Amino acid sequence: MMLEGFADEAVREIAARLDTVRESGVRIGFAIESGSRAWGFPSPDSDYDCRFVYIRPVRDHLGLVPVRDVIEFPIVGDIDTGGWDLKKALLLALKGNAVIVEWVKSPFVYEEEPGFRQRLDTVLAAIMVPAKVCAHYHGLLQRFGLRAADEPVILKKLLYGVRPAVALEWMRQRNYASLPPMNLLEVLDQTDVPGDARAAILELVETKKITREMGEGMPPPPLFDFMARVDARYRDAAPGDHGPVSRQAEEIAAAYYRDEVERQAE
Repeated sequence: MMLEGFADEAVREIAARLDTVRESGVRIGFAIESGSRAWGFPSPDSDYDCRFVYIRPVRDHLGLVPVRDVIEFPIVGDIDTGGWDLKKALLLALKGNAVIVEWVKSPFVYEEEPGFRQRLDTVLAAIMVPAKVCAHYHGLLQRFGLRAADEPVILKKLLYGVRPAVALEWMRQRNYASLPPMNLLEVLDQTDVPGDARAAILELVETKKITREMGEGMPPPPLFDFMARVDARYRDAAPGDHGPVSRQAEEIAAAYYRDEVERQAE
């Protein structure tokens, strides 16, 4: 597998790690790049964040002791590799966690089983409630993006707050009928954002692309104002229902999961 702009040795190491997963009898649905490279704002020294979704063999479902629902490798150098059991991914998706949606939409694919991402994407579209996804992105915005306007911020992490803010606007401008792409620049290009805030975002992205350590700096006022407005909107008038997961969504997810486990047995 070759990915343009990715170091060959990193790609080979990731492939070797994925091989060890398969050798243990675990089926990999897909493996993609997550993190800043897939979000569209890498640094020259950005880590490689490989994430994958897997399905365990039937025998693992019949054991007395539950098997862990994650597979993790030690972080060595700039390579970070880890995966989720499909069941874990679906349960989180039902709660509105958008991580698995982003993985499915990642522009950088290390490997995939033919048809797997398409099947999973179809199920996610049927079971995920946009209001719950908004709550997920709003939590990320509050976690990473909001500081007093007169305090310096870590500019690298400021982008971690910008990304969910733009995603929330993308969803709002489409009446919460669909979920946004993973890449920040792609989402920004498709979203009506004030021109001064847009310019500040693009400048931050370009700076990060050529700077190993961006350090701290004052948040650009137009960008801070944009993020603060988005935050206020979702604090005061968050869309939709945040109640229990619907029975129908659970049944769709459960049926899909059973189908994938049965594929493993074939």
